[in-house]
Amino acid sequence: QVQLVESGGGSVRAGGSLRLSCVASGYQPHINSVAWFRQAPGKEREGVAGISTDAIKTYYADSVKGRFTISQDNAKNTVYLHMNSLKPEDTAMYYCAAGPYYSLGAEMFEVWGLGTQVTVSS
Repeated sequence: QVQLVESGGGSVRAGGSLRLSCVASGYQPHINSVAWFRQAPGKEREGVAGISTDAIKTYYADSVKGRFTISQDNAKNTVYLHMNSLKPEDTAMYYCAAGPYYSLGAEMFEVWGLGTQVTVSS
C-alpha cells in the first residue's frame, strides 16, 4: 500500500516562497494522480493542485493559479508544490493525496499523508 509523507512547511512572510515535498513509498494499483490539498481551521479541505503520475496533466485551483506549481521527480518518488507570492490566506495544513482520478475533489482520493503546516504572516 502507498504511504505519503509531506515536508517543507514553515512560517514565512507574505510574498515569500516555500517548496513542499510529498514522498511516496510502497505500491498500490490504480493510482493515477497525486494532488495537494489544504485545510485551514474551521474551513473545508480544498484542492490546490494535482498532477497525473505520468506528469502530462497538471491542474490548479483558481486561487493559486500563477503562484503555485506542482511537479514530480519519479526517480525520487516525490511530488513537489512550489509556492510563490504567498498570502496570509494561504495559511493552512497542507496534505498530499493519491488516487485513481484527475481531480481536486477530496472525496476522490484514497491515500493521504499526515500534512505539513504552512503559516504566512502579513
